[in-house]
Amino acid sequence: MDPKNPENQEDQQQPLTLPIASISLALSTILPTHFLTPPKIYKPNKLKIPTQISSLSNLTLSSSFPPTKPNFKSTISSNPLHNTLTLNPLRPSQPSNTAALRRASIIWFRNDLRVHDNECLNSAYNESMSVLPVYCFDPRDYGKSSSGFDKTGPYRATFLIESVSDLRKSLQARGSDLVVRIGKPETVLVELAKAVGAEAVYAHREVSYDEVKEEDKIESVMKDEGLEVKYFWGSTLYHVDDLPFKLEEMPTNYGEFREKVQGLEVRKTIEALDQLKGLPTRGDVEPGEIPSLVDLGLNPSATMGQNGKQAANASLMGGENEALQRLRKFAAECQAQPNKENKDGTTDSIYGANFSCKISPWLAMGCLSPRSMFDELKKSTSRTISAASGKKDGGSGTGLNWLMYELLWRDFFRFITKKYSAAKQNSAAPVTACVGSAA
Repeated sequence: MDPKNPENQEDQQQPLTLPIASISLALSTILPTHFLTPPKIYKPNKLKIPTQISSLSNLTLSSSFPPTKPNFKSTISSNPLHNTLTLNPLRPSQPSNTAALRRASIIWFRNDLRVHDNECLNSAYNESMSVLPVYCFDPRDYGKSSSGFDKTGPYRATFLIESVSDLRKSLQARGSDLVVRIGKPETVLVELAKAVGAEAVYAHREVSYDEVKEEDKIESVMKDEGLEVKYFWGSTLYHVDDLPFKLEEMPTNYGEFREKVQGLEVRKTIEALDQLKGLPTRGDVEPGEIPSLVDLGLNPSATMGQNGKQAANASLMGGENEALQRLRKFAAECQAQPNKENKDGTTDSIYGANFSCKISPWLAMGCLSPRSMFDELKKSTSRTISAASGKKDGGSGTGLNWLMYELLWRDFFRFITKKYSAAKQNSAAPVTACVGSAA
């Protein structure tokens, strides 16, 4: 009620039947708030950009945020909801970064068949609205070599098929899926990128000469299509970026390498995402069937013994879930059994069958990361795991220190392989990797 209104003046002598406070309250609930209060000036730095697709179509930004053009020609989507965007939202993992959230990306799985401690996987989902996970069975990895041997034997192929199948189940349980194809990655990935309108390919770097050449091919064809390739490192205990020297200065002697990384901190493992974003709706890509040994040109009977039963090597089940179960079992054995001192003063170096943790196949396939292995053992026992134990035996006195010692050797060979596979010169200094140098 406005007291300046003439009608109100005529009724001044009449007693009010309602309190003024209640009338004001009624007006505030009927009229929009901007009729009662002066408009506020919102500063750009207080603007909160929604990340849900349902709210993107109504997004209005201040003129201080100029609209950005897509970086790649393949970013245009047939989804009408996307066509209303003038500025893509900030990436959740990098709130201060003004780079656009990708509408679709591809994860190219290689020797990283896991969802835990996978920086490549987590980054792709944090930086993209939709993600297409892909694994390619490259025909060049199968068949006969120039020496007449199988490039990939039936046991390894079986282990790989099981690992890929386990990865697909893990992705499906989290709301995604795994697209499987038989073909050259540089061809398959381009076709899929065009189909779904992907803007980038995420992958882990590898170390061997053929794998590095394959990465060069991928980068070349993706550059021609205007797509970005983002590589990550996740196959060693120590991250390549944390080394106290440049990769081209990598020592060729294990003892020198061990001294240089002494006291170097191991990065924390990355937790697996509980829920993943769905596949891109554009393109309607079929997941595809996981091939059999016959599809890969291998003989299934080669994995059978003379008695018609599976050979001993075939008893190793591939996959991330199997790897984690074996790791926990091994950690429990190390924790439950104290080190036994022998008559000569030495101690048993490891527990389990044949004095081995038997986890190498899963490490090689990337079903388990060295950092996760280190972290799990560290959590499961009170013993100290240290590369710098101060012992002349290189820290191999206890089961866990022995394992750390072996993981360091694994790092050494992967770094030295990467050094020379990436080198352009034809000749290189010989690698000295003798046990005596580690003393």
